[in-house]
Amino acid sequence: QVQLVESGGGLVQPGGSLKLSCAASGRTISTYTMGWFRQAPGKEREEVATISPSGKTTSYADSVKGRFTISRDNAENTGYLQMNSLKPEDTALYVCAARNLGTSLYSSWGRGTQVTVSS
Repeated sequence: QVQLVESGGGLVQPGGSLKLSCAASGRTISTYTMGWFRQAPGKEREEVATISPSGKTTSYADSVKGRFTISRDNAENTGYLQMNSLKPEDTALYVCAARNLGTSLYSSWGRGTQVTVSS
């Protein structure tokens, strides 16, 4: 089982940037698809971005395309989410997750890091 711990959240003004990290332990994540999700109060959880095990394939929610960039460093067993041009509607708890090759469900989840965008 992979354990995931997020960091990098905080309070930022609209238009600002944050870079989230997702540190994995327990197993190498080199065979895992990694994803970032977010959940705001009163809203359903939203898949924000995903990245393939090699890092060559990424996907983004329409709401963050062109502003967020997902990446990973398998040597460091860490995933990242660079968030630029942040908007108040990006305010949420951001959670990273991982699913192994051949599986369709995310089996490992972190506890999340809070991102608040406000002036």
